Amino acid sequence: MRLELADEAREFGREVVRALAAAGGDELVQRAEREPGSRGQLVEPVLGDLGAWDLAPRRDPVELEAAAAVCRAAGYWAAPYPVAERLARPDDPGYDGLIVVAAPEPSGQVAGIDLHWATVSLEGVRGIATPGQSATAVRESAFVVPLDIRPVDGDGRADLALALTLPCWTLLGMLDRAVELARTHVRVREQFGRPLSDFQGVQFQLTDAEVERRGVDLLARYALWSIQSGRAEAVDDALALRLAAIEAADIVFRVAHQLHGAVGFCDETTLSWLSRYSLPLRRLPVGGVGTEEALTSRIGRRGLAGLFSDTAGV
Repeated sequence: MRLELADEAREFGREVVRALAAAGGDELVQRAEREPGSRGQLVEPVLGDLGAWDLAPRRDPVELEAAAAVCRAAGYWAAPYPVAERLARPDDPGYDGLIVVAAPEPSGQVAGIDLHWATVSLEGVRGIATPGQSATAVRESAFVVPLDIRPVDGDGRADLALALTLPCWTLLGMLDRAVELARTHVRVREQFGRPLSDFQGVQFQLTDAEVERRGVDLLARYALWSIQSGRAEAVDDALALRLAAIEAADIVFRVAHQLHGAVGFCDETTLSWLSRYSLPLRRLPVGGVGTEEALTSRIGRRGLAGLFSDTAGV
């Protein structure tokens, strides 16, 4: 297992960051909230020009890593578009994206995106989704709408690992940005004539946030490797990644908001938008408790397999 993505994938991710910055950067999500109908036009052509929608993450290991890098870059800017869901699309013709759903109220962050959506439940049941209408404003719903799902034949468990893993890369990009914003804020903000970054308590808080972020970074890479290797435990690893990402997000955003103070909840700060639009990724298809239940129901008392679980290969 390599700890770093392939050079081509990392460069692709950097290009996506630059392209989204040129397209508006932090303004993208603000424009989309003001004009929800423009959501697709703001992001989809930018990634399309780079060839992101041509990636085949199911068939090529390097393209899988490139897809992960694209999702991370989209998360860095809180891009208002279901990038991970598009890149996780099934191989079956006629589908544009794949959404992981859970009963009793399946939903997805796909408001205003007129595409053909496939779904898969945490139990591996496949379906076709028709997005409904949200009863709340975009500011409160964050583009999440209920889904009317029609079951279809087939076993979707092979789709589940990828569909769970790629959104975690998007959330990882958000954690990258939140830590960066917090670090920048404490360097320029002064108290008692000294930058906040000089205070030991602040340093400890930033360290806690960075440790959590880095842990998700490594687990995200491990989950990709598990998919690339075709491991039977790939779904277990994806669920473990999701659980770690949710728990890390709670800590990272808490620290970032504490260090920003009240201004961190104001629209004038990027952190406020980033934090708000991270919530669907942390809550759908299920939150931390639901993810933990799904994981424990799969692994029972045997626990997770790891790099050295096969002692014959050590």
